[in-house]
Amino acid sequence: MIFVSVLLLLVQMNSRLLISADTVNTCDGTVLSLSCENGKIQVTAANYGRTDKFICSEGRPSWQLQDTNCYSPNALAMVSKSCNGLKSCEFVVAHTIFTDPCIGTYKYLSTTYFCSPSEIRSSTACESTNAVLNCEAGTVIHIQTANYGRTDSSICSAGRPASQLTKTDCYSPNSQTVVTNGCKGKNSCTISASNGVFSDPCFGTYKYLYISYVCMPQ
Repeated sequence: MIFVSVLLLLVQMNSRLLISADTVNTCDGTVLSLSCENGKIQVTAANYGRTDKFICSEGRPSWQLQDTNCYSPNALAMVSKSCNGLKSCEFVVAHTIFTDPCIGTYKYLSTTYFCSPSEIRSSTACESTNAVLNCEAGTVIHIQTANYGRTDSSICSAGRPASQLTKTDCYSPNSQTVVTNGCKGKNSCTISASNGVFSDPCFGTYKYLYISYVCMPQ
């Protein structure tokens, strides 16, 4: 694993907190391990694929390293679902977990996270309803993860035929951007869970919008 420290400036209680965010590169077939001594894990970015010829390249033939435009569309949602809100998490990095974006290329998982001192909240809205996010006075919304689609067969399933619930690898690629643009920095916001807002990532599947967020001091 390779750790690259970057800095996130967060304002808390009218004073500035300097919080270190780590980027962890985990080679395919090995175990991702994240932990927080203080606070809880908040994943801000993740990609399973390859964007660099040198990371996780030892012992690999050059033809497995040439494609550096390799991105898995479901990496952020999968890692966030497994790790956000926990003190520690780990799982095996493999193409059976993530969508394989470039067959034949040797891939790695690049994960950026920080340890958040704030409570993690979530909102789930079934298709054609609204997700409502609220923070207390003096705090604003900071989006952690968002997906319009379906990753679980039991959520928003009441009264729906099985054929509309079986696809659980459904991700709208613009979810994070749409929700962030609509809510970040506001005290409250409402987002419509609909194909008109996010487009339809899996025709025939009954979808829902899942959002996780924290309330940060304004």
